[in-house]
Amino acid sequence: MPLPAKAFQRWLHGIAPDASVADVARASGVKRTTLAQQLVRGKVAEATVVGISRAFNVNPVAALGSFEPYRDLAEPPVPPTLQELVSQIATADLLHAIIARTEPEAGTVRGTGPPELSPPPHATSVKNWVDAIDDGELRHRVSAATGVAPQNYSAQLTANRLAPELAVATSRAAGVGPAGGLVAAGLVTETEAGWPAGARQAALDGLTDGQLTVLAGDRLQALGKTLRRQEHDQRQTEQIWKNLG
Repeated sequence: MPLPAKAFQRWLHGIAPDASVADVARASGVKRTTLAQQLVRGKVAEATVVGISRAFNVNPVAALGSFEPYRDLAEPPVPPTLQELVSQIATADLLHAIIARTEPEAGTVRGTGPPELSPPPHATSVKNWVDAIDDGELRHRVSAATGVAPQNYSAQLTANRLAPELAVATSRAAGVGPAGGLVAAGLVTETEAGWPAGARQAALDGLTDGQLTVLAGDRLQALGKTLRRQEHDQRQTEQIWKNLG
């Protein structure tokens, strides 16, 4: 849900009262033409606010909380649940952890210890996050609250993306911190969302060997289904082109 240009301009004046559009674009890395077009259309993208916030040393989550659709983000940060933290650990990192536990020397980087976890988002971070907080009825509640058809919501998850307003609505419907979905979607970082430093690593370390292995197995099984579907679609496409001559 793009933000109203007038509200954006009021917010921008508050953090950079003397900056021109060109100054803001240059400092934030947002293209001047992109910013100008958004202002003319009266709709400013959330990603634009995030980029400008970072350029002017304003927390992006707090900045989004300045706008009515994202008022939840203006509240003090809510710590992520254990399930959310685990959902934001990449599959490759889970496999590295298994190797490190079974073959400690093989799981280290030149003997300096295990590698750092890769930051969110990862290839299935959005769907994993929703699955982690879903009680079985979450998708229906989000659909009812937002008017987004379930199939359209599912399509975004399959594509590993989630519009910011849907991310916050999902958090609200699940009763978890409002910024978790923004982290999973890659709009903000875990630090910007107020997640404790090292929280994902601590969550990983807290998994038993059995829990870790089952989780990694589930991830690999899901990946296998996705790859098989892509291969099937590719074969169908090739057959169509072959038939067309």
